[in-house]
Amino acid sequence: MRAPAHAALGAVAGVLLTAGCTTTGTAEPAATAQRSGTAAPSAPAPARTAQGTLLVADFGSDTVTFIDPVRGPLDSVEVGTAPYGLVVGADGRAWVATAEGVAVVDTASRESLGRIPYATRTGPVTTGEYRGGGMGIALAPDGTRVYVGVNVPGAKGTLEVIDTATRTVTDTVPVGRRPFDVDVARDGSEVYATGHDSYDVTAVRTGTLTPRRLEVAPYGTEGGLGSWLKPHYAVVRADGKLLLPFEGERLAVLDPRSGRVDVERMTADTHQHGAALTPDGTLLVVGTGPIDGSDAGPSLTVRAPGGQERVLPLDGPHEDVAVSEDGGTAYVGGGFTREGFWDGITVVDLDSGATRRLPAGVRPLGIAVL
Repeated sequence: MRAPAHAALGAVAGVLLTAGCTTTGTAEPAATAQRSGTAAPSAPAPARTAQGTLLVADFGSDTVTFIDPVRGPLDSVEVGTAPYGLVVGADGRAWVATAEGVAVVDTASRESLGRIPYATRTGPVTTGEYRGGGMGIALAPDGTRVYVGVNVPGAKGTLEVIDTATRTVTDTVPVGRRPFDVDVARDGSEVYATGHDSYDVTAVRTGTLTPRRLEVAPYGTEGGLGSWLKPHYAVVRADGKLLLPFEGERLAVLDPRSGRVDVERMTADTHQHGAALTPDGTLLVVGTGPIDGSDAGPSLTVRAPGGQERVLPLDGPHEDVAVSEDGGTAYVGGGFTREGFWDGITVVDLDSGATRRLPAGVRPLGIAVL
């Protein structure tokens, strides 16, 4: 049984240090304080970002936005055109895949630390669903490497490896077309790039950077680039297998060691995108809504490790999902990659199923809980 969601924390206010008070309770003038040997009042300390704050990539802008999960937006930091995915390390640095490069943000002070250009040529910097540049992004378990899937319009993508100490691209590896998502094995031994337009996951050994193409196409590949029935996002289960949801009907369970794909039944009957795991192994999957007029509406599937599902309806299309540290609350971004996106997130209590909407940035796509 998951613990109930904690009340979300607000932003931490700056602390104001004042001089001693007079007998009437008013602050002493600075000159008096200096004569008496006490320190003059100092400027307020800068605000620090509270644990539990949300960070979203503003795909419709050039920023990331910090969100208080109760009150809404706190602050924004410029990162580069059309930021897509993001990941946050234990040191508080966020790595953001934009159309121009991977931006680095200090989430404690909410400051930009610069941007790392891609080694891959992606063409002119543009916006929108098919823009070139970084899409999925992940961090090695030890924090020493960032892996970003780079989309090359009209061609196969690449996986770029970034050294987090030097903030430079050290290697590139060919992967599938439009790498929507990048995930890392729990022991750090492999990286997985989900190729949306090539119906595959490219498994890359981190030691040798040797890629292996693993087809994931539970509906087949008929229709090619025009098909809707393609992989989007994945999660890595505790046993090392990848879970890739399709259409609220089929869950592809990929064993990256053998390449075998087993298919389990799902029940939401809707086009599906973002996915996340709670600490107890519950799978959360974002349903974006119908793609041909006959499917069910937007939803969040809550799938227990044993396969039992609850399908919670959502108001309007969504894209990606993150979960609170205690596993009790899901945050679902409204920045759908296609038409119908909106500028906010839906907060979902996973025990009761209750939802509420919260303003959050500009077309929020990637999302993380700090």
